[in-house]
Parts: sequence; C-alpha cells; structure tokens
Amino acid sequence: MNIAIIPARGGSKRIPKKNIKNFCGKPIIGWSIELAIKSGCFDKVIVSTDDEDIAKLSKLHGAEVPFIRSEDLADDYTGVNSVIIDAIDRMKANFKIDYVCTILATAPLIQLSDIKYAYKQLITKPECDFAFSVTDYGFPIQRALKIIDNKISMFQPDFLNARSQDLEQAWHDAGQFYWGKCTAWLEKKAMFGPTSIPIKIPRYRVQDIDTLEDWERAELIFKTIRK
Repeated sequence: MNIAIIPARGGSKRIPKKNIKNFCGKPIIGWSIELAIKSGCFDKVIVSTDDEDIAKLSKLHGAEVPFIRSEDLADDYTGVNSVIIDAIDRMKANFKIDYVCTILATAPLIQLSDIKYAYKQLITKPECDFAFSVTDYGFPIQRALKIIDNKISMFQPDFLNARSQDLEQAWHDAGQFYWGKCTAWLEKKAMFGPTSIPIKIPRYRVQDIDTLEDWERAELIFKTIRK
C-alpha cells in the first residue's frame, strides 16, 4: 500500500498556528490533504501532529490522525525524516507499506500532475529510492555575494568575470513533496543522492513559507495559478 504522511507540528513561532492558518479560504493544511486524496495515489493520508487543533481540522478535511506525535518529535530541532520514520514505525505493524510520500502542510502550490508524475517515475525505475521536487535558482550561485560589517565580497571570487551563460545551472529542494520506498525511509538512505529522481518544478510555482511576506506572496501566486 501507499501512504501520504503530512507532518504538521503546532509550535510554529514566526507564523503562529501556521499549519492551520487560513490560506485562500481554508486552513493551509487542508490544501495538502485534499490534493493527496484527489491524487488517487494513496491508500491512506496521514497527518502526524502533536496539536489537537491541527488533528481536528485535518480530520475535517479527510485525513486520518491515528496517533498524536510525542513531544520529543515536535521541537524546533527535529528533522522531517525522524517524524516520517516514527509514523512508518507506528503503521507498519498493521499494514504492508510499499511507498511513502511526505507532503508538506504548507505547500499549497503543489499540482496533482507533479505528485502523479513523480510516483510514475519512481515505480518505473527500481534502482531509485526517492523522487522529490526541485527548482532552479534564478541567478547563478557562483556569483553569490556576502556582506560582513557592511563590506561586500564574493563567495567565489574566481567567477568575478565569468559570464552567467557559461556557469553551471544549480538547483535546490522545492520543499513540496518527497516520494520514497518505505524501505529507503527506514534505512535512512540519502535523499539528495544518486538514487533520487529530481522532479523539476518551474520557479513560479515554488514559494517557501517562513514569514508573513512569504505567505502573502504564496497567496498571490496561488490565486494567479487558479485563474
């Protein structure tokens, strides 16, 4: 069976109650839950949370919350992988799990086609363990600058006179979804490694949401795409 796991802790500090804050008409986690259900890729859509309010709203939008996450997996330092492994460990005694997809609670810009395409890529390439969303940087990272004590310098001065078109294109994690074999999650295999499949997402459909400014930008993008 395939399961979607949506991690959503209650202790967000920069945007209080971020995972259930209203985003274009519904709690932001509701968009992730409903997309997972509509995709038809999953036998179960699970929310892993330590928060009763998140649990209640998640159930209203169709997700299952079969357990409340322990406090030691809900602090500022706990990585997503630990949360996913915890959820798998709780589920595997009763279900034979083949593939697990982590979908972030604050990723309303995910498209159904992305989720389905990533799954298809993963199951048709048995040598691969993961498939996850990436997007390219909007400017060559080799020409990145730093400012220390109001003085500016390059991270890589060797590229001072290099033309942008001559520099290697760079990509980063789009922070939307992570498909993986259940065994790969449990064995803690490297996500950013040679057995992962990059699913390329255009930059205009990617927005990390860490601040209120990020939130407002994401809503503008969301509304534009919906039009």
